[in-house]
Amino acid sequence: MLTKNKLKMLEYYEKGLKLYKEMKFKEALKQFRKALEYEPSDGPTRLYIARCIELSKNPPPPDWDGVFTMTTK
Repeated sequence: MLTKNKLKMLEYYEKGLKLYKEMKFKEALKQFRKALEYEPSDGPTRLYIARCIELSKNPPPPDWDGVFTMTTK
């Protein structure tokens, strides 16, 4: 059974993921940060936060397929 915190985290994570796929990175970032308030150690949420920050600075092309290409190690 999932805890209340985990359920709340998943709610914000799912909203963030939807916005991320729509290339609305700043809005997605807000949702992922809200998710971390409920589960601070969640690895996937932290990963998407980093990606949103990077993609906000360096947006992908309009025909982006959602694949994130790492540019550094």
